[in-house]
Amino acid sequence: MLLKMVLDEEREKYKKYGRDAMIFRVGISGSPGVGKSSFIEALGAELTENRGKKVAVLTIDPTSAMTGGSVLGDLTRMQELSRNPKAYIRQSPTSGSLGGVTRGIHEAVILCEGAGYDIVIIETVGVGQSETSVSDMCDMMCLLLSPAHGDELQGVKRGIMEMSDLLVVTKDDGDLKAKAKMTQAEYISALKFMRPRLDVWRPKVLRSSIMDKESVSKVCSSLYEFWDTIGESGDLERRRQDQMKTWMWNHVKDEIMAVFQKHPKIAHLAPRLENEIRSGKITPGLAAETMIRTFFGV
Repeated sequence: MLLKMVLDEEREKYKKYGRDAMIFRVGISGSPGVGKSSFIEALGAELTENRGKKVAVLTIDPTSAMTGGSVLGDLTRMQELSRNPKAYIRQSPTSGSLGGVTRGIHEAVILCEGAGYDIVIIETVGVGQSETSVSDMCDMMCLLLSPAHGDELQGVKRGIMEMSDLLVVTKDDGDLKAKAKMTQAEYISALKFMRPRLDVWRPKVLRSSIMDKESVSKVCSSLYEFWDTIGESGDLERRRQDQMKTWMWNHVKDEIMAVFQKHPKIAHLAPRLENEIRSGKITPGLAAETMIRTFFGV
């Protein structure tokens, strides 16, 4: 009910103020150790202190497959931003969901928009093919790259690169400065062989360091250059409409799966089928077909 009220209010604001009433949704991904949390803190400081923006940060932490618990340690790496009155940080465990995108993140984005935040930054678990699911809730995807990981280009999946609107080589300082320049050149060359996600925007490759405020400011300017570009071209509205349809079907899948697993007949049958799969008596495909036929009574 609350979410529906917020959505209705946002539609009215959009009719009255247009794009100025919309929150800028930015997804930030990158391999572990690239410095996502540190970079987001530096970016948040630039947005709040120098650009007068209210920033919401939604971080997603991996859930242990063994214990079901999460460290939720991002807050400890964003100590300054967590104390900033113009910023809000919310941590969420993945709970085993694909791509590190928890079900509640969709609603959290809408609520942040209703609360008056200007930009929401979604930090994903890591980088990989499954991480592309975060693009279904963002206006812009930003991929962070580290010059310290050797041949970084081989480790990054083509899928996440094709969905990235901005690539940033982090840790561009000290002894890593030369490697950062080389990494930047490699990605500029690699992007020439990939088709841009949008006709109106060609992805950029920048270098940045949290020690250099000017480099963080340049990244921030590129974010809003993209925001203005897709807003003027109409791609922003079209993308939002497509995302709403995607969210609907994702929720349908989640609800169907929940109903299926909680069905009395399935809850009773599943443990026996799992044991038979482990012992090699039946195949996973046959077990799945058995449960489906039991559920539908055919």
